[in-house]
Amino acid sequence: MSRSGDREDEVRRMLDGPHPQVPADLAQRVAEHGGRLLRRRLFARRLMLLVACAAVVAFTVWAIQVHPWQVPPAETTPLDGW
Repeated sequence: MSRSGDREDEVRRMLDGPHPQVPADLAQRVAEHGGRLLRRRLFARRLMLLVACAAVVAFTVWAIQVHPWQVPPAETTPLDGW
C-alpha cells in the first residue's frame, strides 16, 4: 500500500475512536475571546492612527514656526573694498 494510504488509514482509525467531551459553553467562550481580540486590535489601530496624526500635527506646527526650508541668514558680512 502507498504511503498516503497508510496515512489515510491511520486518520480513519483516529476518527473512528471515542471522541473527547467538549464543554457545553465552549462556543460562547471562544466567541467572547475572539471579540476581545478584535476589540484589542481595533483599539491598537486607532491608537496608532491617533499617534500618527499627532506626529503630523506636531511636525506641521514646528515647520510653520521654524521655516526649515529657508536659507539661514549669513553670520558674517562680506568686507567692502577687498
